[in-house]
Amino acid sequence: MRTVFKTSYDADINLFRHRAQAGWYALLALLAVLLPWLVNVFWLGEATNMLIWAIAGMGLMVLVGQTGQASLGHAAFLAVGCYANVLYQQKLGLPFILSFPLGGLTAALAGVLVAIPTARLHGLYLAIATLAISILVDDLIVLSAPLTNGVQGLYAPPISIFGLTIDRYGNPYLFYWVVLVVAVLVVLLYRNILRTPLGRAFAAVRDSEVSAKAMGVNVAKAKAVSFGISAGITGLAGALMGHFAGIFNNETFNLLISIQLLLMIVIGGLGSIHGAFFGAIVVAILPQAIALARDAVTGALGVSSIAIPGLETAIFGAILIVFILFEPAGIYGRWVKIRTYFELFPFYRRDMFRRQRSYLRTERMR
Repeated sequence: MRTVFKTSYDADINLFRHRAQAGWYALLALLAVLLPWLVNVFWLGEATNMLIWAIAGMGLMVLVGQTGQASLGHAAFLAVGCYANVLYQQKLGLPFILSFPLGGLTAALAGVLVAIPTARLHGLYLAIATLAISILVDDLIVLSAPLTNGVQGLYAPPISIFGLTIDRYGNPYLFYWVVLVVAVLVVLLYRNILRTPLGRAFAAVRDSEVSAKAMGVNVAKAKAVSFGISAGITGLAGALMGHFAGIFNNETFNLLISIQLLLMIVIGGLGSIHGAFFGAIVVAILPQAIALARDAVTGALGVSSIAIPGLETAIFGAILIVFILFEPAGIYGRWVKIRTYFELFPFYRRDMFRRQRSYLRTERMR
């Protein structure tokens, strides 16, 4: 069993708990760098898709997992970041290295504008408001046809960085590394936000708005900043999705994407960076796992492969139900319990992870 003795405040804000943990993450980073030489182009594309979903999941996790604000409209911010990135390149002639962060900033500004009128909403009412915004953005894309090309959509141009042309199909290895670099930078940004007073304000708002106000936290400001950061990170993921898809329109970022994004972080584990990656692995690998299983079953039975409409959505929903009933903490929560069991054996007790009420007596009627 490893025991970490905290002798200074630095122990609470360090990036890693101890050197062994830093070593494991270093090995993981090395594996991610070497992945293009370990798998073929198809699975490299799936890994790239997984990283993009993980970036989007981290964006939503800042809002839902860290600040406790429900959102069913983050597909709107994916669309804002995607369209802004491409339009900055096509209309203003900006290079990708400028249009990409500007697309994220545009989505962040949209998030702040959404947070201003919805700052006083809670729970279901906030979810409904963000849901309406997602539907509104879908309609605005269609109505703004002279700019967005309506339902016909836009083509994402190849990425050009310092004269090097990067395309998902032309050179998928370079595109993977671009996405990997963005994912690592977002992880570092996310982790450092949690170590700041702002990150602690997010946690205070999540746990109890009444107590947060009593401690001097400006709840409305914390929510607005959280919305902005969340939408900005999600916008970066949307920009990468546009380049990954090649062509996109309003249907690319429909309501189902918002719901899938929320379910993804719930399955992965709310409130942790790991949860965003575990959920992204499920989203990226599930379609391929279903296809491989279907081909194996039909091959064993000697019949032709049959595509069942809605099978992927049904299985994803069944996985969500299983986790809600048996493991509300998600995949990462289960991993923490397994790890703790081996660290504390034979002193591990199930009551260590007994579910607690998430509200105070003063907030029961909200």
